Amino acid sequence: MDSRLQRRVQRYGWDKAAAHYERFWAAQLAPAQELLLDLAALKPGEHVLDVACGTGLVTFPAAQAIGSAGRVVGTDLSEEMIKAITALAAERGVRGEFARQDAEQLDFPDGAFDAALCALGLMYVPDGQQAVREMHRVLKPGGRAVAAVWGARKHCGWAEVFPIVERRVASEVCPLFFMMGSGDTLSDTFSLAGFHEVEQRRLSVTLDYESADDAIGASFAGGPVALAYARFDDEARESAHVEYLESIAAFREGTGYRMPGEFVVVRGVR
Repeated sequence: MDSRLQRRVQRYGWDKAAAHYERFWAAQLAPAQELLLDLAALKPGEHVLDVACGTGLVTFPAAQAIGSAGRVVGTDLSEEMIKAITALAAERGVRGEFARQDAEQLDFPDGAFDAALCALGLMYVPDGQQAVREMHRVLKPGGRAVAAVWGARKHCGWAEVFPIVERRVASEVCPLFFMMGSGDTLSDTFSLAGFHEVEQRRLSVTLDYESADDAIGASFAGGPVALAYARFDDEARESAHVEYLESIAAFREGTGYRMPGEFVVVRGVR
C-alpha cells in the first residue's frame, strides 16, 4: 500500500473517530496504558513526548506525573484529535503543548525529551521502524521510550471487523495491523532503532461492552475503520452490524459482551 495513501486514510479516519473515541475505548484501553505509564516511570520535572496522543488518555496522566516543573507534548496525525485534546486540556487545567505531526517525521530537535510514549499508535504508521527511530532520536541519553500495540490477531475478539468492512468497501486501512504485536516484532523494532535494555510485556485483558450498540460503536465509529464506515449506506451498515455481532456471539453475556484482547508493551532506553 502506498504510504502517502495510508497516511491520508489514517488522518481522516481518526478525524471521523475523534468524537467517539473516549466513549468507546477509554475503559478498554486503560490496562495497556497503565502498564505503559508504569514502565515509563515518569519523574517530576521531566520532559515527555506522547506520540499519537489522541484525546489525551496517556498524555494527561503523564502531565500529572511530571508536575508543573515538567513539560508534556502531544502529537497526532489527526487534526480533530489535536482539537479534542487541546479543548480537554483547557477544560481540565492541564498545561501541555499539542500539535499535528507525523510520527515518522517529528518536528523536535535531537535529545529534547526524557521520555517518549506511544500508546496504541504504531499499528497505523506506514513505517513503524522509522517512527521508533524518531522516538529514539528525540530522547536524551538515558531517556526511555515505551510503546503499546494490540497483540496477536487470534487473541483479539473484535478482529473480524477488518474483513467485514473490506467486503463492503475498499478501506485501505491497517493492512498490517497485527504485525507489531506478533511474536517479538515490537521488541525487535526497538532494538533495531538503537534502544538498549529492551523489555517486552504481553498483557491479556477482557474488553467489556454493556450492549450490542456499544460493541458496534467501538469497532466501527470509534476505531480505525471509521473513515470506511462513514461511506456505508444504511443497508451496508445494517448488514455489517449483523455480521459483526455474529462474529462476537461467543463472547455475549446477557445484553453485553466480554471479548478477549491482548496488548504488547515494550520499553527501551537510549
